[in-house]
Amino acid sequence: MGQAGRENFPVASRLLGRRARSSLLAIYGFARFVDDIGDESSGDRRALLDWVDDEVDRIYGGAETTHPVMLRLAAAAPESAIPAEPLHKLVEANRRDQEVRSYATFDDLLGYCALSANPVGQMVLFVFGKATQDRIVLSDAICSGLQVTEHLQDVREDLSRGRVYLPQEDLARFGCTDADLLLTPSPERVRTLVAFEVERARALLARGAPLTRRLGGRPALAVGAFVAGGGAALEAIERTGYEVSATPPRPSWPMRLSAVMQALRAALRR
Repeated sequence: MGQAGRENFPVASRLLGRRARSSLLAIYGFARFVDDIGDESSGDRRALLDWVDDEVDRIYGGAETTHPVMLRLAAAAPESAIPAEPLHKLVEANRRDQEVRSYATFDDLLGYCALSANPVGQMVLFVFGKATQDRIVLSDAICSGLQVTEHLQDVREDLSRGRVYLPQEDLARFGCTDADLLLTPSPERVRTLVAFEVERARALLARGAPLTRRLGGRPALAVGAFVAGGGAALEAIERTGYEVSATPPRPSWPMRLSAVMQALRAALRR
């Protein structure tokens, strides 16, 4: 459910049974593997992404695979009835990262989130056996909120890769340029821009939060923990004064644990 959610995954996953935990680890392992290819590989990234796409097709076609990540996925996918489409979307998101360096509007960015983050949440719902359309809509909002949060944490890191995920229309609205994002300390116009995007991310998380009521039981607790992790990350950004820094703002473990405990109490009251 985006990086902010993935960082909170060890906490959330311990709330689940062994089968669900094993399937979720396979999904998150695949997502991280594809991200590492798209961001870090020194080889031909497009060719490697094509290979991953082919491996997914092989798995769903009943062919054998040998890569450890794919072997875990091959075991988890049929057990949880995970469809192939979300996996292909994660690969496509990383293809897009090789070509697209910025997004004109927030809606365009959400279109990217529909490839890079939302498929993870959809697969999580399949693992829970809860993948109805109404739940998927709520999950997509949570995942997009977590993805936007990650972009706000990693502005400088993304810039080092030649990418700017803050929408260009928003930079223009607040009188910012890409170069302003490299200034230290961040000028007031950049801080105002980041504060604006933080509220957008919070609104997405709030829009998806009712998913916990639609799930119940341990899945509700796990999703509540994901949402809480995203909220704690946004609070960490706010505590820096919305500074864009080379050191990404991350919530401390006490902040994260407090947010998760609040989410769990709220879920138990429902």
